[in-house]
Amino acid sequence: MRKLFFLVCLLFISKTHAQQILSEKERAIVIDEILDDRFNNLLPELMDTSGLDMWVVISREYNEDPVIKTMLPATWLNARRRTILLFYRNKEKNTIEKLAVARYNVGKNIVSAWDKEKEPNQWTRLMQLISERNPNKIGLNFSKDHNIADGLVKTDYEEFMENLPKKYTSKVVSAQQLAVRWIETRSEREMVIYDQLVDITHDIIAEAFSEKVITPGVTRTSDVVWWMRQKVTDLGLDTWFHPTVDVQRSENVNASKFYSFADKPEDMVILPGDLVHCDFGITYLRLNTDCQELAYVLKPEETSAPDFLVNGLKDGNSVQDFLTSNMIKGKSGNDILAKSLTEAKAAGFKPSIYTHPLGMYGHSAGTTIGMWDSQGGVMRDDGEKYTLNPNTVYAIELNTTVNVPEWNRDIRIMLEEAGFYGENGFRYVNGRQTELLLIPRVKGHQGN
Repeated sequence: MRKLFFLVCLLFISKTHAQQILSEKERAIVIDEILDDRFNNLLPELMDTSGLDMWVVISREYNEDPVIKTMLPATWLNARRRTILLFYRNKEKNTIEKLAVARYNVGKNIVSAWDKEKEPNQWTRLMQLISERNPNKIGLNFSKDHNIADGLVKTDYEEFMENLPKKYTSKVVSAQQLAVRWIETRSEREMVIYDQLVDITHDIIAEAFSEKVITPGVTRTSDVVWWMRQKVTDLGLDTWFHPTVDVQRSENVNASKFYSFADKPEDMVILPGDLVHCDFGITYLRLNTDCQELAYVLKPEETSAPDFLVNGLKDGNSVQDFLTSNMIKGKSGNDILAKSLTEAKAAGFKPSIYTHPLGMYGHSAGTTIGMWDSQGGVMRDDGEKYTLNPNTVYAIELNTTVNVPEWNRDIRIMLEEAGFYGENGFRYVNGRQTELLLIPRVKGHQGN
């Protein structure tokens, strides 16, 4: 416990410098401490609320179930051979068993329950463990609507059902609710770390959108993209998607159209007077960030961004506020989307909202609040029926269309920030952009 506290404190000491990022050994300690907390404190609660007393997770090496990847200890980069995990919750005794039908213990939390010399058949041993516990429901990871909860492959499902005693066949159910809750729910410790992850993300963007990286008239958008990728590598981090950087500008300057998401120009020289936008995220300590911010390239005679762009960002912040004020426990993603769009449009905005869960995966499991090409709602369980739960993180991703007479065109104010929904409502994990970043910097200007 003391060691974790010390390492978490290290995360807050300074800004983004390579020495701040934990070593691989230190990361492993943090990851395993967090897993211990999640298995022993979070999982029993989730199994109770999901109505499952047994959860069986089956996966084979290099074809891992997305759920099992989040359960492996820091020293396991993949499953080994066929790895079977069995979790059994006895609510009356307030106990939880964490067993591995595997040749090895899976870290310190999940104990091997298979001696191959005594019972050569892995499936037979699994069925013995099930019969001994006589569960009311057996959850398996198959799901029509939640891809991350659909990790059980056809072969393993068929072999499981062929070996399962007939008396338990009717007790097999989808574990989708439990799997999604496991993936989406953040512990208190994880949220302490999450703030730092987003802070690192903001710092990298701030440096990328500065005169240190961008020389107007010379630097191309692709140069900034690759600088960001290299920065992540140099810091010893990873990213879960290739960043994008794009520009919007006056029709009178090397005219660029009001492009869709599918046809953004990939490579443009950045010029004075451009509104520059990025989409960028990192992966660290098994959590992910996803952030979109905006910068303005000052013309030689300017010391601030034009009012129409400053006001455009304020419009984007207003649309964010409409969305986050409607994030209420028990509401579906489609309900939140419809109410937010209706209110924002009534206030005179032209919004598009496509907010997604964020956490152990970038596009994670949980409540989906729209997609950029599905503004009428998502006709899947995660948008239509799966409701908002506390202690979850979202990429608050959206845009609003703004008409700019000075540029003789419409532009999109595209924003994305990590937000936490807890028992006390919504908050941004590490703030949000409320001022445009300026290139070059003007003394005293912050940008976030």
